[in-house]
Amino acid sequence: MPELPEVEVVRRGLATWVGGRTIADVQVLHPRAVRRHVAGGEDFAARLKGQGIADVCRRGKYLWLPLTGIDTSVLGHLGMSGQLLVQRYDAPDEKHLRIRFRFDDSLGTELRFVDQRTFGGLSLHDNTPEGLPDVIAHIARDPLDPLFDDAAFHTALRARRTTIKRALLDQSLISGVGNIYADEALWRSRLHYDRPTATLTRPRSVELLGHVREVMTAALAVGGTTFDSLYVNVNGESGYFDRSLDAYGREGLPCNRCGTAMRRRPWMNRSSYFCPRCQRIPRTTA
Repeated sequence: MPELPEVEVVRRGLATWVGGRTIADVQVLHPRAVRRHVAGGEDFAARLKGQGIADVCRRGKYLWLPLTGIDTSVLGHLGMSGQLLVQRYDAPDEKHLRIRFRFDDSLGTELRFVDQRTFGGLSLHDNTPEGLPDVIAHIARDPLDPLFDDAAFHTALRARRTTIKRALLDQSLISGVGNIYADEALWRSRLHYDRPTATLTRPRSVELLGHVREVMTAALAVGGTTFDSLYVNVNGESGYFDRSLDAYGREGLPCNRCGTAMRRRPWMNRSSYFCPRCQRIPRTTA
């Protein structure tokens, strides 16, 4: 599942290539790609024809395109394998092309939604007064948002009766952090993923937030983390932050800090990677 850096890379590309353009036509080629748009594919295409794209926005792992003149947005979620690609009109169709947007200008490029596993999709939603699609109004700000409230995050973190990695993946508390960057930030902070949130002091939560921001900023600089061809930007290029990972996917390899073999443990239908020496298991967990 793409996390904040990967989605932000896509957002920046879309802002360059489709922001400010007017939609001439939409073709929905697979119904699952618009399953969250309850009125169906024909309604989705008809309502978008002639609409302008005012901007390209993101909160956490969600992208949306506010439309000009109406208080509605196209909301996108990439799911496991979704791609938003800008292609020339004459480029061959991708095998898993699901939706095509064409524009009323002479630039010669179109926007394609490609999704092999069809877990992602696009849908139309009314905006809240804050400018978010209504269905994601509960999603918290992400740690790279200048309006993210560090003090409020610490207070909420301490109040939750949970563990630190569960809290980092709670999108109503802090958005955009997924399994990869949670493991990376926890390794940098020397915190075990099962550490109770109530035990974190304010300096420790500030330090953790700093590492979350550092790892995401570093990933953004190299296009995000790509383990296969499914995660690409709008030009089809892959990121390469996977070469800089310190924890995720490194089971059995020496810790980059102390040399101890990294471990992997099953966790909530996922895996957690950690150093047993640098990230001590909390006594209550042990």
